[in-house]
Amino acid sequence: METVERIAEVVLYEGFLLYPYTRSTMKNQQRWTFGGVYPREYSEASGGDDPWLMQTQCLVSGNAQTEVAVKVRFLHVVDRKVAEHAGGEPCFVDELRVGDEVHRPWEEAIEREIVVDGVPGGVTMADLTIENRTVEIDVPEGSDQEPVLDPSGSRVGSIIREWSALRGRVEMRAESAGADLFRFTVRITNTTPLDTTWEGSGRDGIVRRSLISTHTILRVRNGDFVSLLEPPPEHAAEAARCENVKTWPVLVGDHGERDTILSSPIILYDYPQIAPESHGNFFDTTEIDELMALSVLTLTDDEKREMRETDPRSREILERTESLSPEELMSLHGSIRSLQTLRREE
Repeated sequence: METVERIAEVVLYEGFLLYPYTRSTMKNQQRWTFGGVYPREYSEASGGDDPWLMQTQCLVSGNAQTEVAVKVRFLHVVDRKVAEHAGGEPCFVDELRVGDEVHRPWEEAIEREIVVDGVPGGVTMADLTIENRTVEIDVPEGSDQEPVLDPSGSRVGSIIREWSALRGRVEMRAESAGADLFRFTVRITNTTPLDTTWEGSGRDGIVRRSLISTHTILRVRNGDFVSLLEPPPEHAAEAARCENVKTWPVLVGDHGERDTILSSPIILYDYPQIAPESHGNFFDTTEIDELMALSVLTLTDDEKREMRETDPRSREILERTESLSPEELMSLHGSIRSLQTLRREE
């Protein structure tokens, strides 16, 4: 997985679950707090605190034939229900025990991706200065069922996953910002219609109709992006005019490369990196891996059991952390990246 995809994966699941990674913890009952793009009707009715649009605006250095391509990624919240098959019709339950396994209701997520590009590799600046390019977001509601079997192979229950429809659009446009310079804009909007019951559905009902952890990957060919954090002097004024709404665009890749931008709800610096010592995501980039790993290892047996039962991703964190060798744990303590000789002035 290339650098931008690895960092985008971290952004996508930031705050998905927080330590101690259990469903009963209060902070894991109020989730989906990053990068939300909510239904417009709800956003406007609630005063706009929960935005219905996200906008990335940046500068592209190039010419009329410079090409851009955009990928929008987000999480779609899924309602996981558990049904017990006992004596006929399935019945929804708060807990289903089968041997050593316990199944409980929860909110999971599906990764969604919208790609806006052209043929063969992108849309040109010439195209976008003449006409906006729009791709509709159209995800129908749906569901699936996973059978729960007892040790003998008999079906004793079902895990039912349901998701709501999503509607919206991704729009790209460009305008000249000077000689061989363009202002490039990507707008993501949520126009999901709401029925008459949405006011009584609470926040849970709204987030299931929202784009969560939304972020955008922008690529350019035969041109370069301009850093908005440290623009060259000749582009500083135009960089300051860029309007970004609920997102923060930075250059990604090897230091000095300027062909890719990651625009996310998380404030990053240009060329963010994932430490090579990291063994996986803890969904909380404000903490260091060593602290999170040691904290997981100190959980009680009951807490580990609940962590294992909460979500496949929390189970993966537990299994990954418990499998770390002493040498791997020690490597998380700290690393020297470079040394510099300091000389005292005479």
